[in-house]
Amino acid sequence: MDSSKKRMLPPSGSSPIRRRRLIVVVIALVGFIYFFGSPLQLPTVLKDSVGTVSRANIAYLVKSNGKGKAPVDEIFGLLHLVTGDSEHEHILGHTESFDPTKPVDMALYAAGKEEFDWNKRVRDLNERHPLVVFSKSYCPYSKRAKALLATYDLSPPPKIIEVDLRDDATQVKHVLTRLTHHGTFPNVVIRGKSIGGSDQLQALHVDKSLRRMLEGAGMTIRGDVS
Repeated sequence: MDSSKKRMLPPSGSSPIRRRRLIVVVIALVGFIYFFGSPLQLPTVLKDSVGTVSRANIAYLVKSNGKGKAPVDEIFGLLHLVTGDSEHEHILGHTESFDPTKPVDMALYAAGKEEFDWNKRVRDLNERHPLVVFSKSYCPYSKRAKALLATYDLSPPPKIIEVDLRDDATQVKHVLTRLTHHGTFPNVVIRGKSIGGSDQLQALHVDKSLRRMLEGAGMTIRGDVS
């Protein structure tokens, strides 16, 4: 075979490689369009998992192309509901289909607002209400915890939620227990994390850990606490 004929032949193995590259590009393009081309159409696997990750959070992830926007913890949905509704008009459902022992769709906490910016709301909650105390108005342990916190004279002050005075008291208790693994009152939550009840709060105060914890959460202690 002369040199001119050799130049007419394709390099050995180049054609299969090009085909594989083309297939990979096509698959990547189809996948991109499937996931991000239409924000309103969620993949079936995501629709089936809304019990763990809410529709609101999935939609937010899709629209932002998933860039650093992880779904927020459900506890912030509950904190949003109880701290943002002074008239208790927004309550957890009383319908038979509502099961507080299972993950709740974040859209329910947001009163059905699918476009709700949960990442922004978490930052706002941590700034305005870094300390939330779920209490019962008649509970002696709750009164003891609130009295101790009052001596710290905190800024911002603790947000006290008297659960027994809410129409959805039972639902809030079940959700709170599931999320924090603490089933009694009070339930002291700092930046979305429960530190326990009255006994745990007293113990943290005695060993000087509570001051560091509160200041670390961005609160100023104005009281003369030894």
